[in-house]
Amino acid sequence: MHEVGLMQSVLTMSLKAAEAHRAVRIDAIHLRIGALAGVVPEALQFAFECLRMGTLAESAVLKIESVPILCWCRKCESDFHPENQFTPCPKCGLSDFELRGGLEMNLVSLEIPDHV
Repeated sequence: MHEVGLMQSVLTMSLKAAEAHRAVRIDAIHLRIGALAGVVPEALQFAFECLRMGTLAESAVLKIESVPILCWCRKCESDFHPENQFTPCPKCGLSDFELRGGLEMNLVSLEIPDHV
């Protein structure tokens, strides 16, 4: 389960950022995860529950935004959201497209209290 390693990296980055802002706790961690990122959100949530104990994020909430697959057709120059990376363009039926979204995993933001 590589989600444990991913969450450890997210938590490490989050804790460093919170400490740099002299935060006493982290209330929420916001992530954006693409449909093709190869991450199981439930496994990531489970890893978060285990790894946050004893840290500034101990009472934090993990907020995950799912990002759909986004493709751009080179022939008809239209964007579309296929079910998977093998689905042809719904407008022209060709499979000559550029993948423009769905692979990302981004730490978007942290919610930290502005005062104690």
